[in-house]
Amino acid sequence: MDKWFHSQNKLVQVLLLIIPFINWIVEILVRWSAALRKGSVLKIVFALVVTIFGVVIGWLDAIWTLIFNKLILE
Repeated sequence: MDKWFHSQNKLVQVLLLIIPFINWIVEILVRWSAALRKGSVLKIVFALVVTIFGVVIGWLDAIWTLIFNKLILE
């Protein structure tokens, strides 16, 4: 899922991260996909945090993606 998300253009990424419930689902899928694929402890911990506080972090990620073209802590 994280590879699919990163292959989308910036507008689609930001739109997916702005919509309240959709951003939480996208965050969970992208973060857990990357954490399970790469296996880093930091990625797993951040995936847990996103699972709990996903909507707020999704909005921050939308802004971060606009500025830096990647998700926070990626």
